[in-house]
Amino acid sequence: MQHQDPASTTHAAPSILRGEAPLLPIVATTAAFFLFGKAWLADLSSLPWAALMFVWLFVVILWSAIRVVHHAECLAIRLGEPYGTLILTLSVISIEVMMIATLMITGSDNPSLARDTMLAVIMIVLNGMVGLTLLLGALRYREQSYNLQGANAYLSVIIPLAVLSLVLPTYTVSTDAPTLSGFQAVFLALVSVALYGTFLAIQTGRHTGYFTEHHAADQTQGQDGHGHGDLVVRSLPLHAALLLAYMLPVVLLAKKIAIPMDHGIATLGLPAALGGFIVAALVLTPEALGALAAARANRLQRSVNILLGSVLATIGLTVPAVLIVSLATGETLELGLQHADLILLLVTLAVSVVTFSTARTNLLQGAVHLILFLAYVMLIFAP
Repeated sequence: MQHQDPASTTHAAPSILRGEAPLLPIVATTAAFFLFGKAWLADLSSLPWAALMFVWLFVVILWSAIRVVHHAECLAIRLGEPYGTLILTLSVISIEVMMIATLMITGSDNPSLARDTMLAVIMIVLNGMVGLTLLLGALRYREQSYNLQGANAYLSVIIPLAVLSLVLPTYTVSTDAPTLSGFQAVFLALVSVALYGTFLAIQTGRHTGYFTEHHAADQTQGQDGHGHGDLVVRSLPLHAALLLAYMLPVVLLAKKIAIPMDHGIATLGLPAALGGFIVAALVLTPEALGALAAARANRLQRSVNILLGSVLATIGLTVPAVLIVSLATGETLELGLQHADLILLLVTLAVSVVTFSTARTNLLQGAVHLILFLAYVMLIFAP
């Protein structure tokens, strides 16, 4: 039996405090906005003041999200794959779901916020992040491999959920497009939860091997020899508690950042879809860094799990959540895409099927996805 060194025990607490130093300014910011936020955000007619409020909140929320991902990564190392990546994905998507729900309840009247955010997540991940990941990996390793069965499993659920959630509402006749009737909303919520739950059962039980690397022993070793990089992994309860501690400020500050964000978009005459893009980019940034780091370390399977898992969890969890909020509050919810956005979504899904039809990736695939991402950004400002 191994005995813990008393010296290491003595230095453990200061080490933890140093590592969690960001928690203090994050909690201080949350407390400050809880106490004085109403007065600070009451008058945003001064552009510098409005910009200061937005940047301050944006940085703190992003900092909190990065720390959430850090502790999710530590839990991932403790639990192994695919449970580790699943925790990372669910942590990030939980932040997104809570932010969207909070903005729907307390923000301005924007019935398309959830739709715009989900579309932004799909475009940012399936085009921007997948494209950049494949491009950087190809530049370094020429070709990279992953488990084809896992990618196909993700896409087999992503495609029907995306079509049912973001395409079908445009063509239903029970209500004015692009909304759903109460019965249709309940059906879609139940189907989304059931299908995502079935996928989780496959991923964590019967077919776990679909989501792990074929040569894990060769690819999981980092420069430190154990694949942990610079992470200091501690106990499961500690990382779980800190993950929740960093997640709470994100939720509490979400309704605060909505005020300067909505004000800025309206004052500057920017497109409403930009709000969904900002929310998605804010939430996905830490996850994007993890996927890119995995690709640069030649661990493309982990990148695939993170990226495709994010899209699947976004649709599978966000749709039921926003539908429930809509039904409970009576808020109008527009889910169906129209015009150019609809075409871009269908093209993205088709290209993703082609990209993940072979077990190896190359530079051309990354370039194609990045072009589609640039087209999406262009259409935000020039619809």
